[in-house]
Amino acid sequence: MRAVAARVTRADVTVDGAVVGAIDEPGLLVLLGIHVDDDAAKAAVMARKLHELRVLRDEESCATVNAPLLVVSQFTLYGDTKKGRRPSWTQAARPEVAEPLVDAVVSALRDRGATVATGRFGAMMAVSSVNDGPFTVVVEV
Repeated sequence: MRAVAARVTRADVTVDGAVVGAIDEPGLLVLLGIHVDDDAAKAAVMARKLHELRVLRDEESCATVNAPLLVVSQFTLYGDTKKGRRPSWTQAARPEVAEPLVDAVVSALRDRGATVATGRFGAMMAVSSVNDGPFTVVVEV
């Protein structure tokens, strides 16, 4: 499981011209990719890592300052570009596997008390954000 977590002052995701998820205060925008070998145990670990990641101002985390997260599924994080010019998606989980695992990460974050907004799985999404820093890290489980 792989996430790109960006510290933001605000972020939103739009589908068909309508905002489906947004955070309007400092927090994390998380682009989340699911690998073919991922499972529910990894989802719980990813949720803990994201919630406790000390990348906000003054080395705080979403857990310590109750900052929100916007989680957006992103299968392209497992695009392999080693050969040619067209990425291979063989390491990205199929939608029927990936969607429940994205939901599991979101549920685990909420179970920890996090405020979580989301995109819409499988939709053509427009993601907008104002990066804070910028400060962006890759988190892998």
